[in-house]
Amino acid sequence: MTKRELKRFRNLINKKKEELFAELGYLKSSSINATSKDLSGDLSSYSFHMADQGTDTMDREMAFTIASREGRYLHHLNEALERIDAGTYGKCRKCSSEIGKSRLEAVPHATQCIECKNAEEKKHRGM
Repeated sequence: MTKRELKRFRNLINKKKEELFAELGYLKSSSINATSKDLSGDLSSYSFHMADQGTDTMDREMAFTIASREGRYLHHLNEALERIDAGTYGKCRKCSSEIGKSRLEAVPHATQCIECKNAEEKKHRGM
């Protein structure tokens, strides 16, 4: 892979990271800490209905699940940047062949060529 292509992929990965940080910031500011009671402006000391508390809990758990998934994605993006620095970016970790540029544009943190990835998925599905 040329230096120009590596620079383009580095920029793509950094753009993905910026989008991810914006999304994580939104999650943090909107749903993780706020409850329906907080958002409604209700200052009374009476408890909310149990259904409302359940909804708040479910919303908070969903936000934590999304944040966890996004954290793993960030980890993969950082690993891709490390591979660019190490000179191993764009090489399949299974067969050492080049990963297609169209695949890397779609999944810039890919570590396997499409053939090896398909074979791995078939194996996991028991096919």
